[in-house]
Amino acid sequence: MTKSIARLVSIPCEPVKLEGELVVPEHAIRLVLFAHGGGSSRLSVHNHFLASVLRRAEIGTFIFDLLTEQDNVFDFDFLAQRLLLGTRYLRKSGKFREGPLGYFGASTGTPAALLASVLGGGISAIVSRGGAPDLAHRCLDRVTTPTLLIVGGQDIPVVVSNRKAYNILKCEKALEVVPGAGHHFDESGALEKVGELAIKWFTRYFSKQLKSLSS
Repeated sequence: MTKSIARLVSIPCEPVKLEGELVVPEHAIRLVLFAHGGGSSRLSVHNHFLASVLRRAEIGTFIFDLLTEQDNVFDFDFLAQRLLLGTRYLRKSGKFREGPLGYFGASTGTPAALLASVLGGGISAIVSRGGAPDLAHRCLDRVTTPTLLIVGGQDIPVVVSNRKAYNILKCEKALEVVPGAGHHFDESGALEKVGELAIKWFTRYFSKQLKSLSS
């Protein structure tokens, strides 16, 4: 098993600090930042499971708190700026200064990830799990980052809203519906399927980025 290096990170963001966990497989040069939704945090069991799946594929992970208790979970400009702050922090590291980075959004973290990509995150790929991309309606047609939307087949309202957002997106895109899964993908095998789809998407577009950097 590949050895991973884990460390706690505290990013200054006056008047607070954003706390997170950076875990990187020993030889990884690719990394995914998780953008959680309102009511969640860096302690999300679902995100930590998916992060462990990504690391088995030699992809580093960064899970950090985008919000404090006083923050508005529906202020997507604010959330996007927090996500960009985390992105810039990683870009200061020699290992990830130019390497491929991705966003993994969930719930209201998805519109923040989409907006951050438009504002200049320099991101290679985005994956959304049970997200609300429709809430980023004012920037959807300007997203250029390849985007994968994953929804549970039993989560009907989210399926509908994701299909509407999918039709507006002009970037390389895909919409995957996991049969029998609900909003949190707690059903047997559902979260594993999300991880499988995410690895394929990130690997595909990270490889393209690495190829362009070496050419």
